[in-house]
Amino acid sequence: MNSIDAFVNNWATKQAMVPISSQDITALEENLSAYLPESYKYLITTYGLVHTPNVLTKICDLNVAISEVQDFLSLDDVFSLSNLYEMSGMPKGHILFASDCKGNMFCFKRIDCEQQQHDVAVWFYNHDLAIVKQVSTSFIGWLEQFNKLS
Repeated sequence: MNSIDAFVNNWATKQAMVPISSQDITALEENLSAYLPESYKYLITTYGLVHTPNVLTKICDLNVAISEVQDFLSLDDVFSLSNLYEMSGMPKGHILFASDCKGNMFCFKRIDCEQQQHDVAVWFYNHDLAIVKQVSTSFIGWLEQFNKLS
């Protein structure tokens, strides 16, 4: 999980983060009727909800064409916003887990979360265009693209 640790070291604000309990994650998975990838669970059980405002600054400075991540969602928001965004036009079948600074969301496909897996693809929901597109073949790979900027 070196890429995840490097992501937090490179990008997380220095504010105190509170790791999320495995029991709370299990409860969310039961509510979602899905399994979150182990790589994502490592991030939130080890570090908590990561806030990364400096990613946007670096992306702009380097003029890199990737969508920035700013906030990882609370478990309550993972559940409620996944449902709310679907009701407001997002294609069905996604589990939101993080946002950029503009209200766009990063998500996992529900179908990828039907079975327990170490890692799954990351998708980006552009709320202005109401489309979801794959931005990485894995959560770890998605974080590594930000690590390469530091």
